[in-house]
Amino acid sequence: MEDKKIYGIIPARYGSSRFPGKPLAKILGKPMFVHVYERAKQCKKISEVILATDHEKIFEAAKKYNVPVVMTDPSHKSGTDRVFEAASKLGVSENDIVINIQGDEPLLDPIMVEELLESFDEPNIKVATLVREITPKEALDPNVVKVVLDLKGFALYFSRAPIPYSSGLVKGIRFLGHIGMYGYRYNALKKFVMLPQSPLEKIEKLEQLRLLQNQIPIYCKFTRCFCLGVDTPEDLDKVEKILTKGRCECGHCWY
Repeated sequence: MEDKKIYGIIPARYGSSRFPGKPLAKILGKPMFVHVYERAKQCKKISEVILATDHEKIFEAAKKYNVPVVMTDPSHKSGTDRVFEAASKLGVSENDIVINIQGDEPLLDPIMVEELLESFDEPNIKVATLVREITPKEALDPNVVKVVLDLKGFALYFSRAPIPYSSGLVKGIRFLGHIGMYGYRYNALKKFVMLPQSPLEKIEKLEQLRLLQNQIPIYCKFTRCFCLGVDTPEDLDKVEKILTKGRCECGHCWY
């Protein structure tokens, strides 16, 4: 990867059905997107970290906090589309690496970005993401996306249902949860956004299934860390407590 640039792009949409203006929500006195940016910048392998937004308020706040920002189309249906537009405006080259960094995860551990980037030491890998071991109880939660892998570490399927299914006769099943941070070679990202939604993507409401149904492999890299995402205003208190405490619930991440 020595001759490739690595871009970390943080999509930050203003509109949200459960939490309008979420990127601007204050955590310990700073907007949430600033925390994400500062955490991502700690990964020394990333050439540039850029915010991609659709709203003037977020754009102006980014300028205030000296966060590089790109204005994008407010009509995008997904964060991936927003990331692609930003990457295109930045003049990203075909084999450069683009990391889609979720804008609502202010507890991002930079180690996770480094772990993801290790995947691209293999030139044949075009798309990579992170997974972690989860408990059987977590596997039952439809908000926790599960994944099953082939023997080489590539995703076979993602689902909101608990997979693999067991009749109860098999003991010690290993459940894997998906962490929604993706890395793409730019040419793979470009191909992805040009594809129509796939049937399984529409059923599961998981856009990564569009890749699998179009025979674009997704390599899954293991991590011990996990990010507590902010979905509702109530989650802000949880994040502030962790940042104040200085240690994540996973026991590996320090702040």
